[in-house]
Amino acid sequence: MSYWASNLDKSKHCFFGKNGGASTGVYEGLNFNFKSSDNLDDMKKNREIVASKFGLKAENLLVMSQMHGTNVEFVETASLMELKADAAVTNVKNVILGVGTADCAPVLFADYENQVIAVAHASWKCSIGGLLEKVVDMMISKGAKLENIFAAVGPCFGRESYEVRDDLCKVFVAENPDFAKYFTAGKSDEYFQFDLEAFVFDILKNCGLKNVTLSGLDTYALKDDYYSYRRHLHQGFEAVPNMPTQISCIVL
Repeated sequence: MSYWASNLDKSKHCFFGKNGGASTGVYEGLNFNFKSSDNLDDMKKNREIVASKFGLKAENLLVMSQMHGTNVEFVETASLMELKADAAVTNVKNVILGVGTADCAPVLFADYENQVIAVAHASWKCSIGGLLEKVVDMMISKGAKLENIFAAVGPCFGRESYEVRDDLCKVFVAENPDFAKYFTAGKSDEYFQFDLEAFVFDILKNCGLKNVTLSGLDTYALKDDYYSYRRHLHQGFEAVPNMPTQISCIVL
């Protein structure tokens, strides 16, 4: 199930779901994890399918090699798995920025007036590390104005599904005691439910963004519509690199 944010140009962005792709077997659908054991020819077709939705060729679609870090890169051309980063910014037309996720939050940014866009892989680790703040700073350095930046958070792990152990809660509280509000009681004292979407939303608002939307769509729960790292782990995937991911994109 594809999703479009209400505050972004529908013809210029999309949070793609898992359906409608060329991959088969355990990767059935629109898999974009080029580190996986999926058939490469099928994945190249997936890249063509997504690019065609914007009237462009596969070579126009940037697919990052994501690291769960805080590296943000400015790009002027697209590439396939060459860019080691968790966020990208551009002001070049017809470069489709893509970000792969499978429970982490994909975030799309746009300043349409000044023609600057960005994507970010908002995992908890990237987000607590300052990735989203760095994206906003780079957009501004490339000509965007803070008051004109719109941001949309796509489908991701929902609070009801995102069970974590108390050690993660302790990491957050050590960073900022106020972060305890993103954790609610779990099945025992050792477990909590983490609200990733709310955490990402608050970071974006604290950056000074006035226009931020949330999808409210839970990738774990919506098994027919989205790939989910945690759900696939429960289904017996043997290695993290083999997990399928969906892609979210934006273009000028």
